[in-house]
Amino acid sequence: MDLDAVRTFVAVADAGRFREAALALSVTQQAVSKRVAALEKDLGARLFTRTARGAQLTVDGQVFLPHARELLRAEEQAASSVRPGRRALRVDVIGRRLAPADLVRDFHRAHPETALDVVTLFDAEAAVAAVRAGTVDASFRALTLPTRQLPEGIAAARVHDEPLQLLTGPGHALAAARAVTPAQLAGHRIWMPGNVAGTEWAAFYDDLAAAFGFTIEVTGPDFGTEPLLDTIADSPHLATFVGVQTRMVWPADHDLRRIPLRDPTPVYPHSLVWRADNPHPALAALRAHLGTARRDAHSWTPKWAR
Repeated sequence: MDLDAVRTFVAVADAGRFREAALALSVTQQAVSKRVAALEKDLGARLFTRTARGAQLTVDGQVFLPHARELLRAEEQAASSVRPGRRALRVDVIGRRLAPADLVRDFHRAHPETALDVVTLFDAEAAVAAVRAGTVDASFRALTLPTRQLPEGIAAARVHDEPLQLLTGPGHALAAARAVTPAQLAGHRIWMPGNVAGTEWAAFYDDLAAAFGFTIEVTGPDFGTEPLLDTIADSPHLATFVGVQTRMVWPADHDLRRIPLRDPTPVYPHSLVWRADNPHPALAALRAHLGTARRDAHSWTPKWAR
């Protein structure tokens, strides 16, 4: 259906005269008549009758009018959904309990007028592909490749270094420690069933384990966060890692301990990834809000993140 013809029909219905509709649309009266005639032919129904008092809607015209208005609203919504500055900024945060989600929440508190669409993609490969395709505007990822090796047109900046903590149950040998060095973890069982081979987080934790002489176990199926916490709470031998900003809630009787890691402090390197040619103004605002990560001389990251 020709939406210009639908727009012209609505203008005539609102104005009551073809001449006034032509003035409102900045076209000739002849153009208005042709558009309405073409629409009537397309619909197979007469929409107006001309009288000395102007153009009056027929019964069919009265029935069609609300649908015509809805068509024009849908057209505007469709255009707004892809118009920079009008559509929501779509951001991948990996997981809704993780630090990137906190960073986006902070941004929204600072810019409450900005519409956001928050999504979670699986790994860096999927996220970079989505950014490249334009299905997301930005993604938070740890990048195992140098920025210069990203696909052409993809930009990235390291925006947040998140310290890690050791998570143990109350019966674990390190449960009472106020802080633990990574070297002290040698010989302890670090259990991370969600450490999927080939992902950026697996690369990070594998390098961390290799650097400080401990082993990360990925045995057993990954049933999610709650079963993991249940197992850690009941085990005197198993521990796991969580980020400082990872949001977790567990029953009070679990008595889980979040123990800082120091000397050095392992930090997970979050980068923001975006298309260099993306004109969305909220993307520029997000980048300005995040700034760049502050490097701490007492922290540790893998060589690929330095």
